[in-house]
Amino acid sequence: MSELVEHVDEQDRVLGVVERGEAERQHWPHRIATTICRDQAGRILVLRRSETHSRFPGYYDVMVGGAVNVGESYEEAAARELSEELGVCVPVRFMFKFLCREGISPVWFGVHEAVVSERLVPDPGEIGWQEWLTLDELRDVIDQWCFVPGGREALRRYLESGSGSGAGELAAG
Repeated sequence: MSELVEHVDEQDRVLGVVERGEAERQHWPHRIATTICRDQAGRILVLRRSETHSRFPGYYDVMVGGAVNVGESYEEAAARELSEELGVCVPVRFMFKFLCREGISPVWFGVHEAVVSERLVPDPGEIGWQEWLTLDELRDVIDQWCFVPGGREALRRYLESGSGSGAGELAAG
């Protein structure tokens, strides 16, 4: 069965309910809830999507997430996706949202933050590799590795917002 999402406008207001594939084919904006995970030492979780992932297989990302279901809040979707993809149930904190026009179709990214101290149990259908990286390590790879569309922008906005250890260092670096 096709995944249903809310088709939204340029201000993230709901226009109707559509199949996600239709939203992508028609380039209609819809919502994606994401979470940037950090550990208690301030390292950021970087993952590589599985090679069988339906969208951007093998790409790197700093965001764990997926489509917001009809009637679901960004926060509810972010917590659900964190549990589904990493097997962790931790609080998520909404940080910001932005309209990303890169990629398959325009999407509103609702970006959250979570501090994760429990063991990760990644879904192999979603995640092929993951590692906690320091800001210095991230600085070395952020413009070299192939990241999902919007991933670099989300990370830079996150660090500029004052979150994470050494906020602003990557954005200024």
